[in-house]
Amino acid sequence: MQAYTYIEKGKFALLEKAKPTLIEPTDAIVKVTLGSICTSDLHIKHGSVPRAVPGITVGHEMVGIVEQVGSEVTAVKPGDRVTVNVETFCGECFFCKHGYVNNCTSLHGGWALGCRIDGGQTEYVRVPLAQQGLNHIPDGVSDEQALFVGDVLATGFWAARITEITEDDTVLIIGAGPTGICTLLCCMLKNPKHIIVCEQSAERRAFVKAHYPDVLLTTPKECTDFVMQHSDHGGADRVLEVAGGKDTFQLAWQCARPNAIVTIVALYDEPQLLPLPQMYGKNLTFKTGGVDGCDCEEILQLIKEGKIDTTPLITHRFPLERIAEAYEIFEQKRDGVIKVAITQ
Repeated sequence: MQAYTYIEKGKFALLEKAKPTLIEPTDAIVKVTLGSICTSDLHIKHGSVPRAVPGITVGHEMVGIVEQVGSEVTAVKPGDRVTVNVETFCGECFFCKHGYVNNCTSLHGGWALGCRIDGGQTEYVRVPLAQQGLNHIPDGVSDEQALFVGDVLATGFWAARITEITEDDTVLIIGAGPTGICTLLCCMLKNPKHIIVCEQSAERRAFVKAHYPDVLLTTPKECTDFVMQHSDHGGADRVLEVAGGKDTFQLAWQCARPNAIVTIVALYDEPQLLPLPQMYGKNLTFKTGGVDGCDCEEILQLIKEGKIDTTPLITHRFPLERIAEAYEIFEQKRDGVIKVAITQ
């Protein structure tokens, strides 16, 4: 089968590999029917993910059909349509029991697929700990509707949940890339007083304006003044930093009101400075880290009910044999791309 493979820093290639087989009784083999490219895949390409193993098949956003299950997997069976969670988790360790599945202490716990073991930009994928890592796609929900559930949409849902948004809040979201828009959709479920999206790209601001007209829009240069003009207490009550740009972390805390919550969703290429002397007295609460992707069942139900729709994010579609071209467009942000669907 064809598999898009991490060769070395700066280089991916489409290689021929053997179809995966069951290794553990907790495994499942899934035939990938639709996949996508994530910004985290680009971080691997750029050498920003030290855990990533050269030689692995990349990709962790996918849906598919269960082909085979191990003897201990009872939650799904062959023929089931499923989403695949970006994280593998045992469900039994201290962290899993507290909902912190990103920190699962199992050997393959956390982000393994497409990072430490073979992922889903291919035809078949082996999913460890499949009892927890696969979720049934409800009848009436298409592959495209479900495509982002296991990663980027789970990230937005997790971020909105831990940010403790209320209906009285002004919420600032920095970044309107795929994760930023998924975060926006999940923040909208909380019905805050105002949502402000800060985005550098005019194309992406236009996308937000066209699809979510009630959202307020600004640019990084104008953001601080704009937030002060549209908030009640000297800044945003809740800030979600989803951009991961050179100066966006600083912008996030500067735009927050005293005693606000600032949630860092972004994955940075470089360390960020925490200027505590300048922050002193703002009494900010920071929440950081990787997504805890344990809400997929609830997200799928919201999709079925029509409360979340991420299909407008799919702006481009490419077959697997043209995945290098898809990466080029996605990485260079050409042609108004938001997300790319990789078909079989």
